[in-house]
Amino acid sequence: MSLRIATAAAAVCLSLCASAMAKEIVVAQIAAFSGAQAVSGKAIRAGLKLYIDHVNKSGGVGGDKIKLLTYDDGYKADETVRLVKEVLAKEPPMAFVGVLGTANCEAIVKDGFLAKSGVPLIGAISGASSLVGAPGIFVTKASYRDEVLRLFELLSGIGVLQVAVVYQDDGFGKDILAGAETAAPKTGIKLVAKSPYERNTTKVEDAVQQVLKSNAQAVYLGAVTTAAAAFVKAYRQGGGTAQIYGVSVVDVESLKKALGPQLVQGYGFGVLWPLTTAREFPIIREYQKLSAAAKDPDLAERSMEGFIAAKILVLGLKQSRANPAALAKAVNGMKGVDLGGFFIDFTQPERTGSQYVEFAIVGKGGQIQH
Repeated sequence: MSLRIATAAAAVCLSLCASAMAKEIVVAQIAAFSGAQAVSGKAIRAGLKLYIDHVNKSGGVGGDKIKLLTYDDGYKADETVRLVKEVLAKEPPMAFVGVLGTANCEAIVKDGFLAKSGVPLIGAISGASSLVGAPGIFVTKASYRDEVLRLFELLSGIGVLQVAVVYQDDGFGKDILAGAETAAPKTGIKLVAKSPYERNTTKVEDAVQQVLKSNAQAVYLGAVTTAAAAFVKAYRQGGGTAQIYGVSVVDVESLKKALGPQLVQGYGFGVLWPLTTAREFPIIREYQKLSAAAKDPDLAERSMEGFIAAKILVLGLKQSRANPAALAKAVNGMKGVDLGGFFIDFTQPERTGSQYVEFAIVGKGGQIQH
């Protein structure tokens, strides 16, 4: 056998051996792909997929490809728990990623089955204080209480002191209300209305009437996208003139489509990660390049939550992919990690992974302005 043939044969053998040694790293997302939060669930899935596909096309993690499995819970907390147990029993993943909803994540924590399994949840899509420090749960953005405190500081600074809070009647909304009640006396804000609406519905009629009677200067919506759109439309049609701000979970692009350019103009919202138009951030330039090539119709502002969660997942896997517990330890040790101008720190158990909080507003023609 000639040296050239022998070398070629050795190269083929090494390639085959590497392929045989490579394995799939299974991760699972449980989120709403139907129902009231379907838009958010699909957007977050698109962000996860965008970065995972990029990593796989670039050779994977040490040659291992990541396989993303997705399951629809319809935004129902009991279904989330059922699916977690089903997935763990069928094919235990290396991690869960991008599980959507405060009540859904709280139900997982309360059930305790995931914690016992040792499988981490990276990128729990919630900013509720109840999840801070929960074992194996990694929240990648600032908390809702950080968000409402910062908003109230801004409002107080411009003399807007009469604020109504509209909130979803569940753990998500009540956490926002509790944050508002804590932030109000610190900032000189008076809560002139506290108006709930039923979870997983757009039944906001009573809340609209309460706020209209309150003479609020500003309204803060602790609501999901569909309910936020229903409230803004009914409130404006009822003659309400207060400035409206929404919590960061509201998908602004969907809101613009639902309301049209006139009703949505002036709507303000929390931003807990860099906007996808903020090219001064390296992570956004990376996202823009990948999303332009992907052309996924589900990509939206909230896709950044999934994109960030996927980047953290991959960084953790690069440190250790021996088992879920080792991955969780690697993520838990991340301190001051720069994802591209957006920093993550999971070493402070009393804090979420990020404290980035900004606000933006929808201007004329639907343009987003900081």
